[in-house]
Amino acid sequence: MKLHLPIYLCLLALLILSGSPSLAQHHGSIRGMVKTSDGTAASFVTIGFKEIRKGTTTAEDGSFQLTGINKGTYTLRVSFVGLQTQEKTISVQAGEVTTVDFTLLENTAQLNEVDVIATNKVVTMGKANLAPLDMPQMTGVVSSVVIEDQQISRLGDALKNVSGVSLTQQRGGVAETFSARGYSIGIAGAGGNIFKNGVITNTMGFPEASTLESVEVLKGSSSLLYGNVSGGLIVNMVTKKPKFNFGGEVSMRAGSYNLYKPVVDVYGPLAKNLAFRVVGTYEDAKSYRDVVKTNRVYVNPSLLYKLGQKTTILLQGDYLKSNLTPDNGIGSLNLNQDAIIPDVPRSRFINTTWAYNNLDQTTGSLNLDHAFNNNWKLTVIASAQGTKVTAYGAAVPNNNVAANGDWSRSLSRTQTAENDYTGQVNLNGRFMTGSLGHQLLVGSDLVGIVSQTNTFTITSNGVTVTTYDKINILDLNKYETRSDIPDARAISRTTSPSTRLGFYAQDLVSLTDKVKVLVGLRWSQQKTIQTTILNLINQAETRGTAETKTDAALSPKVALIYQPTRTTSFFGSYANNFTINTGVDISGQLLKPSIVDQYEVGIKNELLGGRLTANVGVYHIVNSNLAQMALVKADGSPNTDANVKEFTGQTTSDGLEVDLTGNLSKNLYFITGYGYNYMRYTKTSQAKGSFIEGERLTNNPAHTGNFTLFYTVDRSLFRGLKLGASAFYTGARYGGNNNTYGQTPEFSRLIPLTGFATFDLSAGYTYQKVSLLAKVSNITNELNYLIHDRYSIMPIPPRQFVTTLSYRF
Repeated sequence: MKLHLPIYLCLLALLILSGSPSLAQHHGSIRGMVKTSDGTAASFVTIGFKEIRKGTTTAEDGSFQLTGINKGTYTLRVSFVGLQTQEKTISVQAGEVTTVDFTLLENTAQLNEVDVIATNKVVTMGKANLAPLDMPQMTGVVSSVVIEDQQISRLGDALKNVSGVSLTQQRGGVAETFSARGYSIGIAGAGGNIFKNGVITNTMGFPEASTLESVEVLKGSSSLLYGNVSGGLIVNMVTKKPKFNFGGEVSMRAGSYNLYKPVVDVYGPLAKNLAFRVVGTYEDAKSYRDVVKTNRVYVNPSLLYKLGQKTTILLQGDYLKSNLTPDNGIGSLNLNQDAIIPDVPRSRFINTTWAYNNLDQTTGSLNLDHAFNNNWKLTVIASAQGTKVTAYGAAVPNNNVAANGDWSRSLSRTQTAENDYTGQVNLNGRFMTGSLGHQLLVGSDLVGIVSQTNTFTITSNGVTVTTYDKINILDLNKYETRSDIPDARAISRTTSPSTRLGFYAQDLVSLTDKVKVLVGLRWSQQKTIQTTILNLINQAETRGTAETKTDAALSPKVALIYQPTRTTSFFGSYANNFTINTGVDISGQLLKPSIVDQYEVGIKNELLGGRLTANVGVYHIVNSNLAQMALVKADGSPNTDANVKEFTGQTTSDGLEVDLTGNLSKNLYFITGYGYNYMRYTKTSQAKGSFIEGERLTNNPAHTGNFTLFYTVDRSLFRGLKLGASAFYTGARYGGNNNTYGQTPEFSRLIPLTGFATFDLSAGYTYQKVSLLAKVSNITNELNYLIHDRYSIMPIPPRQFVTTLSYRF
């Protein structure tokens, strides 16, 4: 692990800190709170001076702090997009803290109405509630406004609005995979990269996105706060919370392929200190894919209790029942061992007609927030989630379809269960040491995951089924297909527990009014416990072959932030994340985690009073100890065991991300972004089994782009008319599998894919409390593919129509 840059920056910070006492003799500081007229904290409100270029934004609890202020009299201003600016005259004394509080003229309900206009909301999952300009990391937020205007139902459609993020795979038609900065996330199960309300969630069966308050993305390494997560991105789905004013919305969505989707959202007070919210939806739809259908029920109830002025308790739950047709895509032809995409209709379905994938998922969480005072806050989170999946159908066509399209289908019966438990404690504090301001976070988290997988025998008339039937994916009429469902009997159950534990601390230190340093360190431990195997025939229990494995790693982060004005921030940072390895070294010892180093620089701007944001970031990510198959054994003899590895490989990811978001008025907003990535193998052993040096990694487009514009007319005869347009671009990339030296067969395992763009047009009308919105997506009927490995080759959706009729109350 290379620490030259972070060590240098830490030493620089310590040197500055060591001279801090003298600074206190010349400067003072200001702290305070901003609340609404009904006493609720007003978060992310802009605080600044009329006379000098210096400012900040309030934290989630409404508190703010300004340091390094010269002695004198100033006019302090409070502003928020769409609200009336307030001013107060204050006097600052050297070495003293001046306290000033503001009360907005608007109440919470009115503030929410203004806030709903905005689309450039801040990311709340950073645990430390850092202001956007103080966060040395590129982020992205898809707000409820965008989700509603684009009529989004799936997480993948929401993430297309974030620069550098792309939907790259749909595994078996029941799960999504996303790519950013050269790394993929989203494989079904609690892999640790997708969160709901800040805790790990299982994403099997597609999470419900239409009812979300927002979708947040942290790009790059977030290991400091979240442990073993991807170096590309992590995603947080934020559900809607209770409100103390009564209201809600009912809507009906309908569209192509018999889509019907009613949604109900009701909220309000149950008592003076108790509020509720219930969000629910039902979805019934067919698909542009033959045979495929969807039936879903989702309910999300929540309660918010205010225990006095300083403590709130939020209880949230949700239930998802998702019955999907598993879809193996259109398959690929094995032509001279190359995987070729077949020339078949976009609708071609090659699974059995009776295939099913049924999911039941229940989630519950409890959040307790306690403010000791204006500067110190404790947050405690506990959550539990249970996910059960039962599925049956044809096994995937894993490169075993003949060149003429013939495929002998086998069957796959699965039954899995996963229980996830999370505990999290965070202490946030703001304080001064001399003239230096601190925004401190100290916390710990613990995650327990217990998964169970059943093994089945499949029989028909008492005979084991190895080959179910034969079809031809080019001509489904060539052979007579079977329609019976063979018996499947569970014979064993494997239980696989694991735990993840972490302790972390982070401090944002304001050295001057323009210079800040963020330093942090996390210790993580991940334990994979030896599996147990229960024989369901005789109830005998045995242990798995792999021993319990414990991995630990340190994850530092250091960043230097320079803010020449209160609207502009430059940052440079170092952080790392770690990946867990399987296998052993040449001495037979379990492999340690690989440390991935990331360097990032960028600039963030909040212009026109926050109505326009412009951000640019550049990154360099290196995994310099990628585990590869070892060349020789400990005795010097050639190694032929793929489980024996050594840290001789390397991958490098370089890229650029650009975001431009505008809320130019309450009637007009736009979102645009661009991402470039070059992820490749930069060092390999060039031995048999190792990857090809210089080859791009699969499922990583070089270029991505997004653009959305919506305008609502509020004058003339066309008052209430809404018009919108969106465009999304995914660049050229490889599907399939990366090649290795000496592979058999020698032909390329990559599947080249061209870039593609889709365009959507929307139009709607609102009259008082009733609104109608319609959209035509992929208006050019573009055809391209999402590929998982070499089997799940999924055509993108064709031109489709969807409309939503809503009533707000």
